[in-house]
Amino acid sequence: MASLYVVGTPIGNLSDISQRALDTLKLVDYILCEDTRVSQKMLTRFGIKKPMISYHQHSKLDKVDCILNLLRDGKNLALISDAGTPGVSDPGGQLVEAVIKEFGDSVGVKIEPIPGPSALTAVASVCGFSMDRFIFLGFPPIKKKRQQFFEEVVNSKYPVIFYESPYRILKTLNEILKYRDVEMFLVVGRELTKKFETIYRGSLQDVAKKIESDKVGGSIKGEFVVVIKNSKEGDNIDTATAKF
Repeated sequence: MASLYVVGTPIGNLSDISQRALDTLKLVDYILCEDTRVSQKMLTRFGIKKPMISYHQHSKLDKVDCILNLLRDGKNLALISDAGTPGVSDPGGQLVEAVIKEFGDSVGVKIEPIPGPSALTAVASVCGFSMDRFIFLGFPPIKKKRQQFFEEVVNSKYPVIFYESPYRILKTLNEILKYRDVEMFLVVGRELTKKFETIYRGSLQDVAKKIESDKVGGSIKGEFVVVIKNSKEGDNIDTATAKF
């Protein structure tokens, strides 16, 4: 039976990789990578030498056909992203969908998750308020439906988590600032699990100022995961004492 393993890899600190993930990567015939250059660094660190196939958001249909053919031939494949769990805000989910569509519940192909680190759960664990229920919205749209996205964020009954790049984090926070009639509390993780990990907490205005002040050489470094809680919904947060 051929298998497609969806393998979670570290979001920064390579020590976070699980033994099961390492065993899987050593077992498979091919490793499907979002960026082979990024993945090679991790594989080299752990002494793993396997053929790599590039698979990312710009991959064409013939690349998907190639992957499906490998599964038909009984090859075992591991799907990894540059960081975290494939299928969460990256094109990995599209490949899994294609495999399911092609093989269905066939006994010849198995899709198996190998859980790993996630910025989503990492930031949720240190919020300091109830995260029993939350909404994850991935990355904000760059152009179309952007305002609709932010309206959904500020009007949510539950905390909202989304990802943002260093190039747009301040623009995004400033756009949300337009909704001044809604009292919001933020937890923002930058470079989680990495050397310069920073967690910002406070009102939207305060967090934006802190991130602005942490610019290096005029630019913002690192990837961001943002949690926004409407303070009028659910638990009340004393933002006067929670800023640290």
